[in-house]
Amino acid sequence: MALKNYFYVGMQFLLFIAWLFEIETLKFNRLEFFQPVFLVLSGIGFLIVLISILQLNTNLSPFPKPKENATLITSGLFKYIRHPIYSGILIFLFFLSLYFGSGYKIGIVFLLLILFWFKSEFEEEQLCLKYPNYRHYRQNTGRFFPKFIH
Repeated sequence: MALKNYFYVGMQFLLFIAWLFEIETLKFNRLEFFQPVFLVLSGIGFLIVLISILQLNTNLSPFPKPKENATLITSGLFKYIRHPIYSGILIFLFFLSLYFGSGYKIGIVFLLLILFWFKSEFEEEQLCLKYPNYRHYRQNTGRFFPKFIH
């Protein structure tokens, strides 16, 4: 179990580092008209991350396994999205990738999406064990984006 915790965090770190690089042959023409929109949407993603971190407060951990003394947060952004930090990161990096006109960076964001899917699956297994009401919360709340149909 501890190995999975380190694996997911390690892969996430490596993908964040990989995103910082560029492959020039995968760059595309930036749509200048949309540049301000991409920056605003990226900023919204960043705000989602910050707000989520503040709402988690002392429950925050980089690892999928919840802290021993953690409580289940189902208010604020967590009322609508089970993993708003992952959502915010994906939104932030995706629109920043569009801003930079980088197919490579978009590819890294896609890999992060896959990683976050599996990491959240593992995390939710742990949350179901720790919090009996998590299953109900999961049924009524979207994973990365709000669930509009229950």
